[in-house]
Amino acid sequence: MASLQLNSKSLIAPFRHNNNASLLKQCPPRLGSIRCGATTPTRRYSITLLPGDGIGPEVISVAKGVLSLAASLEGIEFGFQEMPMGGAALDLTGVPLPDETLSAARQSDAVLLGAIGGYKWDNNEKHLKPETGLLQLREGLKVFANLRPATVLPQLVDASTLKKEVAEGVDLLVVRELTGGIYFGKPRGFSSNQNGEEIGFNTEVYATSEIDRIARVAFETARKRRGNLCSVDKANVLEASMLWRRRVTAIALEYPDVELTHMYVDNAAMQLVRNPKQFDTIVTNNIFGDILSDEASMITGSIGMLASASLGEKGPGLFEPIHGSAPDIAGQDKANPLATVLSAAMLLKYGLGEKNAAERIEAAVLDTLNRGFRTGDIYSDGNTLVGCKQMGEEVLKSVESEVLDPL
Repeated sequence: MASLQLNSKSLIAPFRHNNNASLLKQCPPRLGSIRCGATTPTRRYSITLLPGDGIGPEVISVAKGVLSLAASLEGIEFGFQEMPMGGAALDLTGVPLPDETLSAARQSDAVLLGAIGGYKWDNNEKHLKPETGLLQLREGLKVFANLRPATVLPQLVDASTLKKEVAEGVDLLVVRELTGGIYFGKPRGFSSNQNGEEIGFNTEVYATSEIDRIARVAFETARKRRGNLCSVDKANVLEASMLWRRRVTAIALEYPDVELTHMYVDNAAMQLVRNPKQFDTIVTNNIFGDILSDEASMITGSIGMLASASLGEKGPGLFEPIHGSAPDIAGQDKANPLATVLSAAMLLKYGLGEKNAAERIEAAVLDTLNRGFRTGDIYSDGNTLVGCKQMGEEVLKSVESEVLDPL
């Protein structure tokens, strides 16, 4: 996977950059061991782990081990705190996001989330659904910018449902506004119309400041990639999108080195399937980003490979795989942990400014795939089928072998 080329320091204030030289004690690789590392950690961070539901605990366990090993090799030490969220929190405390969980997340340096939700809670009232806890967490951490890369790895191009010539070489990033729009707009609710029929209603609303800040994130992102930004809206119909287009166009004057284009969301959805290589960086609102980023993810062949970062102006970022909780395979050692492992790499790079440790993880994922290991969702003939735990063990071997070529 091509590394995201975002300079986090120039993007949003909270990203921490440590320029201290790592005090590494070099030692020969010992496959399967996780003991080799710095004798004296030079940087220490607190990480809140939210395993959540379904396959969440399985993939978080793998990512935690990989994160710890890669960090130790760079002189970094983590303090982990595991907290309940989603359905697990509902069963334990009666709410999807306990106050104690949000407090721990706010006080940490970064948050790593597994997955939430499941059939068990599907019929709950809205305020008692696991997904409500996720929205509350995003709002509580004030993370407004969601970065979702979708890159077709050469090892997995045949796993894409698109023709090889269409999927090969795809490398795009969706920047989604995360805390505004129709998911949070008011008024909302249920009522009756003039005919006495029940109606449900939501409000798509954006303020200038909300659009401007996500636009700047997107322009900074595009500037560090290939210099092309496509803003997706529905400005031919929606007033909120008319304002969106007007403000993104205005912010573009601050970034003359970035080429800005605009596209209606229905056309963008079609073009992602027709010719995804035309896209570099996409910026869009909350609901369109929710849909388009999931569509883009499937171009890569499996949603189990894709990470995401949610960032704010200050405070910890939230890092999570974009797959769901997959309750149908939970506890069966079938989950693909690589999306969560790559989310841990994004945590290091964008949450903590620890680029070297992040690149160790990215390179280890690529090396593991090069050695032919595959979970069921990305398996093809000629490769070795493994479960969640063994995939994690193979990534650990690659990390400890110090495979340092970045993806």
